[in-house]
Amino acid sequence: MKQRYDFSSGKRGRIAVPEPEPRGKTRITIRLDDDLVNHFLREADASGGATGYQTLINEALRRHVEGKAPKLEETLRRIVREEMRAAS
Repeated sequence: MKQRYDFSSGKRGRIAVPEPEPRGKTRITIRLDDDLVNHFLREADASGGATGYQTLINEALRRHVEGKAPKLEETLRRIVREEMRAAS
């Protein structure tokens, strides 16, 4: 190891050029509960690498916002009907 290094011709800043952001996407930092992240990681693993966990989270949020996610009341009614049919 040298006693001194000459950085007089060095350049400040990033070494690698940052990747361009995809159009229509915004990079954010968000804190999610561990169990939620683990759920989406398992789903991503189950897809065999076809879909990433962030894509799955994005799709779940989109379904909810667009009103396409199953409503809790509708789901409960369906389950109760199924259980009543099975019991009779």
